Amino acid sequence: MFWGSLIMGCKVVRTVLLAVGLLNLYFYDVSVAFGFKRFRHPSKAHKAVVIQSEGWAQQRAGSPQSVSAQCTETEVIVSISSDLFGIRHPIQPSDLTLGGCGVTSQVSAPPTFVIEAPLQGCDSNVTMFTDEIVYNFTLEYNPSSIPGIPIMRTNPAVVQIECHYPRNHNVSSNALNPTWVPYTSTISAEDILGFSLDIMNSDWSGPSSTNTFYLGDLINLQASVDNTNHVPLRIFVDNCIASPASDGSAPTYMFIGNHGCFTDAQLTNSSSQFITPRVASSTLQFELDAFRFFDVPTSSIFITCNLTVTLASQSIDSLNKACSYIPGLSMWTSVDGSDWVCNCCDTNCVAGLPGRKKAGKRKQRPRRSALTIPAEWEKTLVVGPLFLKRKPRPVVVEHLAAAEDQQSGSSVLVLGSVLGILALAASTFLGFFLYRKQISN
Repeated sequence: MFWGSLIMGCKVVRTVLLAVGLLNLYFYDVSVAFGFKRFRHPSKAHKAVVIQSEGWAQQRAGSPQSVSAQCTETEVIVSISSDLFGIRHPIQPSDLTLGGCGVTSQVSAPPTFVIEAPLQGCDSNVTMFTDEIVYNFTLEYNPSSIPGIPIMRTNPAVVQIECHYPRNHNVSSNALNPTWVPYTSTISAEDILGFSLDIMNSDWSGPSSTNTFYLGDLINLQASVDNTNHVPLRIFVDNCIASPASDGSAPTYMFIGNHGCFTDAQLTNSSSQFITPRVASSTLQFELDAFRFFDVPTSSIFITCNLTVTLASQSIDSLNKACSYIPGLSMWTSVDGSDWVCNCCDTNCVAGLPGRKKAGKRKQRPRRSALTIPAEWEKTLVVGPLFLKRKPRPVVVEHLAAAEDQQSGSSVLVLGSVLGILALAASTFLGFFLYRKQISN
């Protein structure tokens, strides 16, 4: 009797659970059919920060009255006032971009332009800290010329927008250790890598507080990857391209190429180089000799770098290397000590790979990740804009030198005048003496 009642109860519970599951599935299908969407509320834990740049126009463009942002779980929503500078001159929506992404919608009252961008799109830069993850976006306003009118009443502006998210750590003193871990969970956790590319200050102690440099300066750049939840990794800078525009439009200059060859020193006899030794396998630092593009009116430069990682235990090879050129010795050196991997920097570092066919129909070369690393272990990041200026001339020194020359000239003039007066007086006295002597005779 007892066992019969227990079996009957289990059947009832199973029937109820099955009915609840079918009802949930039904209501989900109905919601999808009628297009119901979950409203995305910005969480209090998702913080949006709008960073003002120096200068009146830049600060006005980054003020709360002009630009605001909301960070959701999947995207950033940026609202820009049509009167961006507060001078009663409305801007055009086509002149606004967020990392290359344009305006997605407009609001009539008050006139506002809206850009919705995914967190991992629109040239976003991801930086991982101890307690938070920060997504950085660059909002640019580049006024276009009015057809037939050779004037413009607004200046370009750049506003940095950041989305801050708390970084969760699974820590518990009474944690239960599972007897197995799903394979898919392990793969997804290991595939999430936090790449970063930062402009550093002069002593490499932290990010640079300025993005303005002068010709002759060395720009410190640091590429790194977060090793959390991973075996030790080694990072490389596969290639870097500089451009005066954020979209990488011409003209462009590749100063690192051929899978980690720092070619700028070889091409221009500059001081550009990778820093030796590494501070860690997950960090690679390098110095770039500052430059400007010829015959380009803007002084801004954007740097786009493709970063890759391998296992730290993996040997260095021609595709995974960091090589600097020494102009005085006309030779290549490796940051990791294996200089022989740099021998291909003067040729093609892919052509000599084993397994390539020397004859027959030529096939399209596979991506670098297909040859050496998973696709998730590489990332393209952009830093900028960097503003390059000519060093100011030493006007004060020139003025002092001119004053000294003028004072020296005045002294010579006075001395000449005194000598002339003395000579005139001597000649007059001599003439008077001869005249008196003639009269006395």
